[in-house]
Amino acid sequence: MAKNFRPSKRESRIISEIETSREQERRNAINKVKECIEPLSNNLAMKLVETKLIETKNKDAIEEQMMNALEKLTRSDEFEIDYQVAPFRRLVSSPNVVSLYMTAFILEKLIHHKDVEDIYGADDEIYHCVDKQVSRYL
Repeated sequence: MAKNFRPSKRESRIISEIETSREQERRNAINKVKECIEPLSNNLAMKLVETKLIETKNKDAIEEQMMNALEKLTRSDEFEIDYQVAPFRRLVSSPNVVSLYMTAFILEKLIHHKDVEDIYGADDEIYHCVDKQVSRYL
């Protein structure tokens, strides 16, 4: 028979504090995105094209799609965000929610956009490129 694990009060409190701080960090990151949607979307599109992770006919259309995705992120509830990033949750340890959301957007939605010819690079390469740009603003 399996042994039941019952954490003590102290362990429960510590686990609760960790979860609360992660949730708060996540909310703060999403709120900070509201302040810098335009420059962030511009830098994301530019860097992805410069590093040849995305091949496109029209960089402005990619920038517009990035801006739309960031705006959608700021309006989404937790379930929608978790649903979007679920396939990529294990991509890196302790990911930034904004970077992970944008990576999922690029790999699942942007790839089907009419102005995107192809997306190159592994999932983690795209995540790290996106995360570098996101971390500059957050």
